[in-house]
Amino acid sequence: MSCSVAVSNSTMFSLSSSCHFSLSKRKRPDKLDIPVANLTIELQPAAPSPTTAKDVVEVEGDGFSVYCKKGGRKHMEDRYSASVDLHGESKQAFFGIFDGHGGTKASEFAAQNLEKNVLEEVIRRDESDIEEAVKHGYLKTDSDFLKEDLNGGSCCVTALIRNGNLVMSNAGDCRAVISHGGAAEALTSDHKPSRKDEKERIETQGGYVDMCRGVWRIQGSLAVSRSIGDRHMKQYVIAEPETKVLRIEPHHDLLILASDGLWEKVSNQEAVDIAHPYCAGSNRQGSFPACKKLVDLSVSRGSIDDISVMIIKLQNYV
Repeated sequence: MSCSVAVSNSTMFSLSSSCHFSLSKRKRPDKLDIPVANLTIELQPAAPSPTTAKDVVEVEGDGFSVYCKKGGRKHMEDRYSASVDLHGESKQAFFGIFDGHGGTKASEFAAQNLEKNVLEEVIRRDESDIEEAVKHGYLKTDSDFLKEDLNGGSCCVTALIRNGNLVMSNAGDCRAVISHGGAAEALTSDHKPSRKDEKERIETQGGYVDMCRGVWRIQGSLAVSRSIGDRHMKQYVIAEPETKVLRIEPHHDLLILASDGLWEKVSNQEAVDIAHPYCAGSNRQGSFPACKKLVDLSVSRGSIDDISVMIIKLQNYV
């Protein structure tokens, strides 16, 4: 006799009506109430799948750490990617944070494909053309996603470390902040409709930007002006990233990549002040406690967004 057992959203076990059990000689046991939160938190291995959907993601990798926590949405829409020792080179790596909206498809797609597309362009081009290579890697990822006929979009911030250089790129409002001996500097600029040049670009294309529910939005809808995906807004919402290249110096302690769930509640300098003691000098605690502390701080200040924080120790690449 076949029998199916399912766990409902309230986590109470229920039996299908096709099953029959004899309970005449013993009392039916009390129903079990299993807390969902205890089932969703799991320590990830050093190189997990970047598309694993969990309420909480915890990673301690080789010279980097990640902590992601789901906000008020039904599903975690943030994703990340991290690759060290690229092509067998210990001083080369690629890291990314991807903040999805309108579902998880775009952030998953970007986490799986953006690194590959960028690196292919970098290999094809001269080293002096690195910014153009990254741009074409972003645009190819966007084009490929649109061909899949999938909905939603994703903001992105990526760090390519190559030949002693840090190549920072972003499309949307994920942000990268570097520490210079404890002093914070933003390496990316958020792409929001309220930014003067972004607003002018959108209006030149025939769109409009206005305040809606306390947030500046395009066509009364989207609150970011660059992303992967967002096919219904593609005329105004471009995937072209802004890229900055700098040499990694001995005074560069750490790099923080995070989704806007952090930056809406925590300033650049606050983030560095919290992370720096865990990563500087001979401190061996590692950067993971700092990632978690930053996420918890944002939550304590009222963030209901998905929050993802990645900290990279730049001294590994000097």
